[in-house]
Amino acid sequence: MEPKNLTGVSEFHLLGFSEEPELQSLIFGLFLSMYLITVFGNLLIILAVSSDSHLHTPMYFFLSNLSFVDICFTSTTIPKMLWNIQTQSKVITFEGCITQVYFFTLFIVLDILLLTVMAYDRFVAICHPLHYSVIMNPQLYGLLVLVSWIISILHSLLESLMVLRLSFCTVLEIPHFFCELNQIIQLASSDPFLNNILIYFAAVLLAGGPLSGILYSYYKVLSSIHGISSAQGKYKAFSSCASHLSVVSLFYCTGLGVYLSSAGTHSLHSSATASVMYTVVTPMLNPFIYSLRNKDLKMGLKILFEEVALKCHFVLGLKKCP
Repeated sequence: MEPKNLTGVSEFHLLGFSEEPELQSLIFGLFLSMYLITVFGNLLIILAVSSDSHLHTPMYFFLSNLSFVDICFTSTTIPKMLWNIQTQSKVITFEGCITQVYFFTLFIVLDILLLTVMAYDRFVAICHPLHYSVIMNPQLYGLLVLVSWIISILHSLLESLMVLRLSFCTVLEIPHFFCELNQIIQLASSDPFLNNILIYFAAVLLAGGPLSGILYSYYKVLSSIHGISSAQGKYKAFSSCASHLSVVSLFYCTGLGVYLSSAGTHSLHSSATASVMYTVVTPMLNPFIYSLRNKDLKMGLKILFEEVALKCHFVLGLKKCP
């Protein structure tokens, strides 16, 4: 019996990773742990930057914005997946699915644009150090973040509206743990040609374009570092952008890995499993990468903890805050 077209769809079914009951508790515990680490790790960076006046610079302004986006990015998908496991339900409403597509697309594009802006910041800092404070003034770096938000909002709105024009069948099972745009389009019974064109165009413009800008920035950065005479100067210059370069490499490599793994296998759950790398693992690792060898950020975290301890001592009236 062929599935019948529907003008209105009420819900989708998210198949997740595994249907085996004995694995559900393990998956729930694993993803809950990674989600909490992601939220608290990125929240600590935001609080550290805001509490230490020495960190009120363009680089840390962009970093705090990236941390906020990473929290929102994971919060778009993981809580719903945890709720479905806990309630033993795979259902997500059509409205909820479109909302998830909108915010997931918004934050992943915003992530890419912020990484590009941060690469530009490192380019100016290393290649034009004498003019850095003039070029990267508060008006410019505030405008760069604002434009990134506007582009991301408009793009995700367009993608979501294009999904609404599609009609679907009664078979609405998504082999993923969230409403991934490509998976939804594949379920459409109407012609998704325009949707596919938009996705490919956006991939080239909003992923390939920023990647080209990042590669060019770091080509100029490495050329400038190579021209520094002292070994200490080279190390100091490179260490200032090593964390960002690591995050960019992790983000794009995991994204490319998802694409290759989904294209090279016919398993329904392969794409979902591979997507964990850039949807969960990368945002979780970002705080560790940025704070591991960053003395300024470590000092900001120390100041933050000292302020919390003092407030706790004042409120509780204790000599030591537990």
